Amino acid sequence: MDRQAERWRVLITTPVRERSQRELAYALMLPFMVGAGLVHLVLVLLSVILTANLVGVPMLALSVMAARGLGTANRRLARAWAGVRVPDPGPFRAGPGLLNRLGSTLGDVTGWRAVIHSLLRLPAAVVACAAAAGLWGGGLLLLGCPLWGQSSALAHLSPPGWPVAALVSAAGLALLLLAPWGVHLALAPERMLARTLLGPGPGDARIRRLEQARALAAEEAVARLRRIERDLHDGTAARLVTLAMSLGMAQDELEQADQPERLQRARVLVDSAHRSAKETMAELRDLIRGIHPPALDQGLEVALATLTARSPIPARFEADLPERPAPAIEAVAYFCTTELLANVVKHSGGQHAAIEVRVRDGLLTLRVRDDGTGGAAIGTGSGLRGLAARAQALDGMIDIHSPAGGPTVITVELPLHI
Repeated sequence: MDRQAERWRVLITTPVRERSQRELAYALMLPFMVGAGLVHLVLVLLSVILTANLVGVPMLALSVMAARGLGTANRRLARAWAGVRVPDPGPFRAGPGLLNRLGSTLGDVTGWRAVIHSLLRLPAAVVACAAAAGLWGGGLLLLGCPLWGQSSALAHLSPPGWPVAALVSAAGLALLLLAPWGVHLALAPERMLARTLLGPGPGDARIRRLEQARALAAEEAVARLRRIERDLHDGTAARLVTLAMSLGMAQDELEQADQPERLQRARVLVDSAHRSAKETMAELRDLIRGIHPPALDQGLEVALATLTARSPIPARFEADLPERPAPAIEAVAYFCTTELLANVVKHSGGQHAAIEVRVRDGLLTLRVRDDGTGGAAIGTGSGLRGLAARAQALDGMIDIHSPAGGPTVITVELPLHI
């Protein structure tokens, strides 16, 4: 019963919600935005016609630059009023000199995409404006039927005519309740064009993603080197210093080995140095294993099978690897699996896990499932953010599906070779 009441409340309050008001304002602004775009298109066409002489080329360059500015305005309006999540394209870059700047402007992909947006948005804008005018305007007109009927011929209607007016008003109320949804649906082509043409191009998006991935990979590499340096300095180096001191003291005691107590102290010091040497070797093995897991020497499938068998919770492993990935890909896949299994044990509360690794169409797909409580997200901790950085550094991606209550499915896709 409460759920049904909530649905009716949403239906009734939708017309006055902030999103509906913004979308209505955006639809009403479309004629002015389209008009500005059409005027600019005329200037672009005129510039193209005049490119046969020296006047047309600078005019075309100015038109492309103006298109970039118009695209920026349209993008900000679409973000603020239509709720379009579209990132900003890269800034305009031009070399020194007038000719370089002119050539860069004429070849500005963002500006030309804005020109295409102004051309293609006309039918989408007509649909959105017609929906806003028909639903909101028609709804208000029909809803006020009894009011404007008082000063028209409806004022002289016989009593049987008033039910008709009431039905017309009810139809107007229904249109007003449906208007926000109709306008939102009618703005779908406009939102699609804004996302497709006003954001960064496919090449720009890939370059920006690779730049971010490179920066994250560089930061992670620096942090890893500092961690290795700290482990060597505070652990291994300190133990080696202690070992050298113990051996030096034992040497001093052995110089007077004719005294039984000195010989006994020398034995104690040698035993201590022996234990310190073994502990140092163990630390070095752990450190080397962290840099490159020795399990990968036999391949990713064997390494992941061994990792699954050692899992503290029951885990199932499936693999389909007809060919071996590149060593860097194997290392990232192994570290991702290690981190994800550790998260299952520490944070998810799950009782079972499953690991799948497959190769399809040149992509290595790693999928880790658990039956825990869910709620995993990249922003909740540094672990998943580090995995995303590792994957992006190799032009891969990570997808997280972890609703509240679970289950959690995390998929890592990596190229098979780099």
